[in-house]
Amino acid sequence: MNSETAAPILYTFRRCPYAIRARMALAVSAVAYVSREVSLRAKPADMLDASAKGTVPVLVLSNGRVIDESLDIMRWALERNDPQRWLSPGEAMADLIAVNDGPFKFHLDRMKYASRYPGTLPAEHRIAALQLLIELDQRLSNHPYLFGAGPSLADAAIFPFVRQFARADAAVFSDAPLSSLQAWLVRWEASALFQTVMNKQEPGSLNRVL
Repeated sequence: MNSETAAPILYTFRRCPYAIRARMALAVSAVAYVSREVSLRAKPADMLDASAKGTVPVLVLSNGRVIDESLDIMRWALERNDPQRWLSPGEAMADLIAVNDGPFKFHLDRMKYASRYPGTLPAEHRIAALQLLIELDQRLSNHPYLFGAGPSLADAAIFPFVRQFARADAAVFSDAPLSSLQAWLVRWEASALFQTVMNKQEPGSLNRVL
């Protein structure tokens, strides 16, 4: 993209795990875009006009096309440039990502935000979420990433949610039998890629990326 006006606009929120994974894919693909940090209490009208669902991330392309699902944004970016071959495991990644976005997120939300779900027993959801984390740990016991020696779309898609669990209940996460997953999480959190996409931006401001 050669001009400021031609760059896609990404509506994002720094701490949102869905937005984090979208920004990571955009960053690793080196696709230029304009980042607009959103205040969740005062969502911009142009974002709501573009996507009625009203949640980040939302990517508005220069031709007016709107991509408002984080995985679709990730794939869109990586299909344009995939220098680390994040897409190489192919459809083998689909089921693992679906478990993260479905059952794991279900239990994580009810563990972390129990007050939003009357009758919820957080301890039960913590146990269920931990079981799914143990399965990830087992996958990582023989190689550093979920699909082998190098990172993939699946790693980047799942990482922000594992991070969310670890931050929500640090003692439980650190005491659980998850040594391979814990090392994987530390590696991602320490990565230059993650540090770059977590730069702070004032709500409403526009920031040209790349």
